[in-house]
Amino acid sequence: MPPLTDPIILGQFQVVLANWNYTGYVTAKDVALEWMANELGGLKLKDVAKAMHDFLQGGGVIDQIFETRPEWSLWPCHYDFRFPIGGRNVYIEVILQDDDPKDPTIHVVSIHDA
Repeated sequence: MPPLTDPIILGQFQVVLANWNYTGYVTAKDVALEWMANELGGLKLKDVAKAMHDFLQGGGVIDQIFETRPEWSLWPCHYDFRFPIGGRNVYIEVILQDDDPKDPTIHVVSIHDA
């Protein structure tokens, strides 16, 4: 998978994830929230958001995938995180919602075992 190298987009991820503890910066589809609750030993979205922040701050690489699925064409790319959490190696697919480039958010659309 191609790594995210665009410094502007990386900066947006850093801004969003630095705000992991505030409601609304990292959101998730219901199915992702259910998977977290059932498969990650009771971890909540904020726990996963903090882990994403720690992963990025620790030098972890986000993959940038240009979207080809017609049902997701509203967003040109999605971004993949892969790291261990809750005793499991997980894959997390997110979209960067940058309608307001000064106040972007992240939406988790999928999470499962890597």
